[in-house]
Amino acid sequence: MATSIAKIACAVAFAAGVAAPVTAFSKSATVTEIEERGTLLCSGHNGSYFGFVEVNDKNEWKGLDIDMCRALTTAILGDPDKAQIVPLSWAQRFPALQSGDVDVIIKATGWTMGRDTEVGLQFSLPYFFGGTQFMAHGDLGITEAKELDGGTICVEAGTTIERLAGNYLKTIGVDHTMVSYEKASELRAAYLANRCDAFAAWGPFLAVLRATELEKPDAHIILSDQLSNEPIAAAMRQGDEEFVDMVNWMIAALLIAEEEGVTSSNVEEMAANPPNPKIARLLGVDPGMGERLGIRDTWAREMIAATGNFGEIYDRNLGEGSPYKLDRGLNNLWSHGGVLYAPILD
Repeated sequence: MATSIAKIACAVAFAAGVAAPVTAFSKSATVTEIEERGTLLCSGHNGSYFGFVEVNDKNEWKGLDIDMCRALTTAILGDPDKAQIVPLSWAQRFPALQSGDVDVIIKATGWTMGRDTEVGLQFSLPYFFGGTQFMAHGDLGITEAKELDGGTICVEAGTTIERLAGNYLKTIGVDHTMVSYEKASELRAAYLANRCDAFAAWGPFLAVLRATELEKPDAHIILSDQLSNEPIAAAMRQGDEEFVDMVNWMIAALLIAEEEGVTSSNVEEMAANPPNPKIARLLGVDPGMGERLGIRDTWAREMIAATGNFGEIYDRNLGEGSPYKLDRGLNNLWSHGGVLYAPILD
């Protein structure tokens, strides 16, 4: 009997230990390094990737990915101007991350199994979805990739698009020649000089390019084939789970702010009079938002004030507030017909 009671007592004690909340929070080594350096090193592009990473006429970086870098910088350092953008080609981005030349890649980067398991990367929540397509010269009179038989296809080196396009054309039995270019500007120039019949690229990029950069948009056809629908996420080195948490909750906070109607213009008013407990937690009025990540409780409030919520970031870089007028589609909140959502903020 005594033995049975002892066993029950041990089981209860074990269950209590399992159920007990963990309250000791570890701080990210990467975040500590960023704080000591005073800047966050984030990926740029060796040219312009319109709407995502580009340089304006004042030689300033802009784009959706740049604003995500600035948002993360504000979350960690309290100042978006402490983001240091490092120009990189697609092929350079992963070696640069592994060598420590950048802290994070936020550069239209697709989450794939190979990158997750072979390259040694960790990925954040997806913050964008976009598929690969082909654009061809209209005078070819084609509408589908199967009509590219015998043609030359241009792609950008070091991207998943190379493999996707090659595999797709092989699968549908299209004989072709693939030519790779290191820079997006070289790829566009080759296509416009008719050195290739079509080029494969990310669908949103093709739409932006066709609408704004080509003299005669109607002379270029985006083919109907959809090669993929890629989740785009931030990439980090493996081994720092706390930094992954930091990046995930940066993205989540931008989405939650949009869901709750917290904007760059009303964030201070919302912080002064939070309309619900979620907003009070999000903006650091109630404690916990920062302690769990090893930073300030007000980080999300400062970030939203500096960059806006995710909807504001999208609108000024790709949507109605931009030259591109790209419909959000899948990149809307789940509550507005899209697929973007945030985990629960408890």
